[in-house]
Amino acid sequence: MRKLLALMLVFGLAVFQVNDAYAQDENQPEQTEEAAADDAQAVNSDTTAAAVQEGEQAAEVPAAAPADERASEEPTGFQVLKEKFIEGDWRFMSLVLLCLILGLAFCIERIITLNIATTNTDKLLARIDEHLREGDLEGAMEVCKATPGPTAAILYEGLKHVNKGAEAVEKAIVSYGSVQMGLLEKGLVWISLFIAIAPMLGFMGTVIGMIQAFDRIEAVGDLSPSVVAGGIKVALLTTVFGLIVAIILQIFYNYIVSKIDGITQKMEEASIALIDILIDSGMLKK
Repeated sequence: MRKLLALMLVFGLAVFQVNDAYAQDENQPEQTEEAAADDAQAVNSDTTAAAVQEGEQAAEVPAAAPADERASEEPTGFQVLKEKFIEGDWRFMSLVLLCLILGLAFCIERIITLNIATTNTDKLLARIDEHLREGDLEGAMEVCKATPGPTAAILYEGLKHVNKGAEAVEKAIVSYGSVQMGLLEKGLVWISLFIAIAPMLGFMGTVIGMIQAFDRIEAVGDLSPSVVAGGIKVALLTTVFGLIVAIILQIFYNYIVSKIDGITQKMEEASIALIDILIDSGMLKK
């Protein structure tokens, strides 16, 4: 469910940004036409006034100001990115964009899951210790059940096997810890896949762009820059976008792996602390 929500969120943001950019592009010609009409009307008014005044000096028309303002308007980063995306081969650019959307969906889902799985182990162990010192094993188990996260889950499995001895408790913790590790690492293989595929698609676009450039040279029979520039530009753009997608997903991947390592370390520390608490409370023998 989290994967679906993350995918819908990323896809919705991408569609919204693209529609907003296209809307801006559609409004620009209308604004330009209106500005041109206003300029023409202003010029006609000035000409009429000059004819009526017969010889008076014409007022200075600030026609350069709007031109300077238009020249000073620079395209935004997203507009440049969208323009370069369109200039590239849409077949490979779309595949690279799909890798980015799916990869971000998996990354967002993992980050949300890992943040939920993060537990204050010191506080949890303190509450378990409080119940065990009072001989309330059921209360300690209820504390684990009410606490989300893999750490509380493996502690619950250990407490379930207290009556079977220390060896059974340790075996249950180790076995269920492996299960929780698998759940924490769920989806990482897909993120790694998209990290590897995105630059490969870019390189494939590069090779095909170079082939198209040589086909044009063969058809025209001339090695002028204008003949090969288009194919080479497409080739380089696909490579750049593929590398950008891979870099973005790699950053998220490393962050997720570091979160998993931190949770795993807390799980191991909590497991050792639980054995000590059980021995100190007299429920396990050394």
